[in-house]
Amino acid sequence: MKSTAGTLKKPNGNSEKPRIKLKEIALWKDLKKAFALDRESLAGLKALYQKEMMDNIRSRRFMLILAVIIITSYASLYGALSGMSSDSDYIFLSLYTTSGNSIPSFMSFIALLGPFVGIILGFDGISGEKSERTLYRIAAQPIYRDSIINGKFLAGTTLIFLMVFTMGISVGAAGLLVTGVPPSLEEVGRVFFYLIFTSVYICFWLGLSLWFSVVCRNAAASAMASIGVWLFFALFMSLVAGIIANVFYPMNNDWQMLTNSMGNYTLELNLNRLSPYYLYSEAASTIMNPSVRAVNVITVESLSGAISGYLSLGQSLLLVWPHLAGLIALMLVTFAGSYICFMRQEIRSK
Repeated sequence: MKSTAGTLKKPNGNSEKPRIKLKEIALWKDLKKAFALDRESLAGLKALYQKEMMDNIRSRRFMLILAVIIITSYASLYGALSGMSSDSDYIFLSLYTTSGNSIPSFMSFIALLGPFVGIILGFDGISGEKSERTLYRIAAQPIYRDSIINGKFLAGTTLIFLMVFTMGISVGAAGLLVTGVPPSLEEVGRVFFYLIFTSVYICFWLGLSLWFSVVCRNAAASAMASIGVWLFFALFMSLVAGIIANVFYPMNNDWQMLTNSMGNYTLELNLNRLSPYYLYSEAASTIMNPSVRAVNVITVESLSGAISGYLSLGQSLLLVWPHLAGLIALMLVTFAGSYICFMRQEIRSK
């Protein structure tokens, strides 16, 4: 009986092994198919990425805006060298922050012209393909549809980072040759993070213009919408924030100024921070100016017992890391909007 029971158990144990092997083989086949699909997707994305890079580099618009930025950057360097004080503790940072008698600083030029770079790279990304009737030809190729929008955004992002870091390093190198004062490691770190903030800020405008390029019928409407949003955030957002703050915390007499000044300033500051332009400007000035010790409301109590001096790079980054997170979030939101709208659109040949 024992031997019979033993022989009856053996087939049951052996019958489980083929089932397990079949499951493993099926899982392995699924993984191979998934990797094959990923390779095909990456191949299509790589081809479109290279195409967009070459198209952007060869375009006259990009060459024109690049020439304008080069001229203004070295003009700002000339103004900084003429207006720089030899008593400054951070001479290398002064190359980017100091303005001349009639020439703005490098930071001011980048804050003004940077959004135009992103807008120029993205305002006709999809609408231009529609007007030229080439979008249908691209979509008819054996590539995934999302590779089109991903390739355009990645190519524009790469060009923005290359351009910003190239201009920042070249201005610093030229200033170093003229002044002969080597920068400290902290100054190099501050410039590095400033260039990262600048690149992310310009990429936000790239994502926004690409979004308008998807939803607008032609490139002109996309460009006008992008420039309109930039003008609102750069010029009118501060006015709107001041009006709203005065409505909730009026300051018409001395008593209201005494009781509502803190609330008025706090509300206006928080509303202004909804603007990417203000968010970037506040972060850039904090990174490039070590004497900035706070970005929020400063009270008399907070000043009591404070030690005067410069902040280290790490302490400055603690002040502005929410700004970087906000800019990255805005960039991702705009790209996600353009991605969703593009994937839901119908591509027609006519």
